[in-house]
Amino acid sequence: MAKKQIEQSEIIESISDLWELLSEEERDLLISNYTILMYKKNEVIYTEGEKPTSLMCLLSGKVKIYKDGVGGRSQIIRVISPVGYFGYRAYWAGEDYVTQAAAFEPSKVCHIPMQIITELALRNGALAMFFIRQLSVDLGIADQRTVNLTQKHIRGRLAESLLFLRDAYGLEEDGSTLSIYLSREDLANLSNMTTSNAIRTLSNFSNERIIAIDGRKIKIIDEEKLKKISRIG
Repeated sequence: MAKKQIEQSEIIESISDLWELLSEEERDLLISNYTILMYKKNEVIYTEGEKPTSLMCLLSGKVKIYKDGVGGRSQIIRVISPVGYFGYRAYWAGEDYVTQAAAFEPSKVCHIPMQIITELALRNGALAMFFIRQLSVDLGIADQRTVNLTQKHIRGRLAESLLFLRDAYGLEEDGSTLSIYLSREDLANLSNMTTSNAIRTLSNFSNERIIAIDGRKIKIIDEEKLKKISRIG
């Protein structure tokens, strides 16, 4: 019982932006119907073709939304940071999942049945607008990323991805090191390039003193130059 109370307190604090839009009755309905699941590093959360059933809220950790493409190459479409909502678009579109989701690192995800979320949204206009805004922001980011990944050269794409990761996950206490440690393959999949091109371009950035590399840690040394490379593509 004590653990359940702690979980409820954590959820309420995490989803305060959504929670404050609900009535007491609606809050009771939500709290009575959630499930918390823990995912290991690289564990799949949902797969392409699976039937969507839950709104997912990332309470801690990091998650990638991706799609397997031609030749077995993956494309990372979006990254989720706490507290991010995901997995619900397909349900409201009446589709199976067209993407997959997996944990970059150990992650805690709250699942709430979409049937409950839909019921709440139908009778609560403020909650419906909350999700419309969420979807609108995600669509805007997706549109911009589509242009960046298809029109920029390799250097511009990688620079854009490093800045994208900084905006999504922030920096460590030193104010320079990205607070996410990606494999070279994941970084390549985020940047729409081969792993070998990602490794070579990272090495070039390092030699030019734009970034510093320590294993999977990437430290941004010259942010203005990185922005310029991203901007000119």
